[in-house]
Amino acid sequence: MVWTNEVTAMIIEGLWATLYMTLVSTLAGYVFGLPLGVILAITDSNGLRPNAVVYKVLDVISNILRSIPFLILLILLIPFTTLLVGKSYGSTATIIPLVIAAIPFIGRMVESSIKEVDPGVIEAAKSMGATTFQIIWRVLLVEARTSLITGSTITTGTILGYSAMAGCIGGGGLGDIAIRYGYYRYQVQIMIVTVVLLVVLVQLFQTLGMFIANRLDKRK
Repeated sequence: MVWTNEVTAMIIEGLWATLYMTLVSTLAGYVFGLPLGVILAITDSNGLRPNAVVYKVLDVISNILRSIPFLILLILLIPFTTLLVGKSYGSTATIIPLVIAAIPFIGRMVESSIKEVDPGVIEAAKSMGATTFQIIWRVLLVEARTSLITGSTITTGTILGYSAMAGCIGGGGLGDIAIRYGYYRYQVQIMIVTVVLLVVLVQLFQTLGMFIANRLDKRK
């Protein structure tokens, strides 16, 4: 094929669409996933406020959502996505299933990070009369910040991969371009370019995330 200005413009537009879906979905996912992870951590049997009922309910919901393959979740959520944004295709519509898929994943990452905090630090805060909210905000999240940043890096890469999968049903972005042109039209050059760009994006997110995590790691 001949590489034209139109193809270049399409690739650039797909790149921006992928970044838009990934970043917005990650941020929105953390709005809901971070509190979920905190609640899971503190209501666990060894948490600050053990509550077997709350933990079990959230645990089951999280496990159910995480066990559904993303492509199937995309299809299942088509009516809900259409209700919210008026259509089930395109970059904005894809954000809805991306966020729903990200919430339990983020919740588990946050839960794991908080449980890594040294119990001695928590006990010290309790002995000084700190409230539960103060311990969560000033101790748990602060002490777990390096692990949380590392987890957010993994989450961003995962959501980026999900956004590419959404191309199967017209989700927009680089994944959509790769499928429409690289698969259906056998234009291998476009397929290679989109794959390379996706790999580069993952590497950039990984490098930036690890740089920030290392800077915040007080052990170094």
